[in-house]
Amino acid sequence: MTELRDQVDTQVHRWVRPDITSLAAYPVPDSKGLLKLDAMENPYGWPDALTAEWQGVLADAQVNRYPHPEAPGVKAALRTVMNIDPHWDILLGNGSDELIQLIAMAVSGADRTILAPEPSFVMYRMIARYLGMDYVGVPLTAEFELDLELMLSRIEREQPAVVFLAQPNNPTGNLWGDEKLRRIIEAAPGLVVMDEAYTAFTEADYLNWLDDYPNLLIMRTLSKVGLAGLRLGILIGDPAWLEQINKLRLPYNINNLTQLSAQFALEHFDVFEQQTAELTRQRHVLQQQLAALPGLKVYDSQANFLLVRTGPGQAAALHAALRDAGILIKKLDGSHPLLADCVRITVSFESENQQLLSVLERHLHNA
Repeated sequence: MTELRDQVDTQVHRWVRPDITSLAAYPVPDSKGLLKLDAMENPYGWPDALTAEWQGVLADAQVNRYPHPEAPGVKAALRTVMNIDPHWDILLGNGSDELIQLIAMAVSGADRTILAPEPSFVMYRMIARYLGMDYVGVPLTAEFELDLELMLSRIEREQPAVVFLAQPNNPTGNLWGDEKLRRIIEAAPGLVVMDEAYTAFTEADYLNWLDDYPNLLIMRTLSKVGLAGLRLGILIGDPAWLEQINKLRLPYNINNLTQLSAQFALEHFDVFEQQTAELTRQRHVLQQQLAALPGLKVYDSQANFLLVRTGPGQAAALHAALRDAGILIKKLDGSHPLLADCVRITVSFESENQQLLSVLERHLHNA
């Protein structure tokens, strides 16, 4: 076995790109038995009657057949729920991650660059590296605002093929202001993708901006509203752009069960809207309660999570104390210089939020 292991290592070293072997896989911690407040999921289950009706729909699924390659039923339901004008096209992905990868593949090439403010969604950078593209992260300010002049100068210098703008931003939860966003779109020589993963938790909505800018695409997801297990990402924009990006999509990427489940959920979307409205209300309450605890700075959020800065050098200890108490949050300290001493907490329903606060109070008062 040792000899075989050495041979495998030799082959890997020969054939896998060095920039790939140097990467670490996207980390997903084991959450079994833990209160999961690390991944911005909707904590609510479906009402029993809705679950029973959905299971009846799934009973008719033809899993022996390939799914429809374009998922027309899902797209029609999305147009209704999201009020998507017929002259804009829709492309579906296996989560937003696949869509980011398809967009990057469509514009990749020698000396092509992806640009995004940082800190932001880590997959912009990771996918650029997967494809061997240059990646430029433009630092936000110390308060996580967009440094417009720095962004414009980097766009002018780098001439990026695509700029990703997450609104609200992950992991900071904030909006950057319409005027700044418009200036960036107007200055960008290539595509600009507005990532609206958390649009359900904010009044900000950039869909109608598609009428103003020929280089803009809007990306959304159903993950945050309560359908994370379906992995359904949504790209909206001019058919000329989506036609080219669609050529890179692998066939049948949205399976039969996802198509049936997503269409059913969209037909009952009022249930999820009620849940997201309650989570938005709980976000306001939790933000005030966390801010009242000693040693914590809580940033304003328009998403379903809160960014929290601990005392100097305390993020790891707080994260560990919560995990020991059965609560999993996201430790951001060490992931980016601007996120030193920071953690991110998903907003849940009241009883789980109170469980979190109880542990935090004990830890902070004993620290």
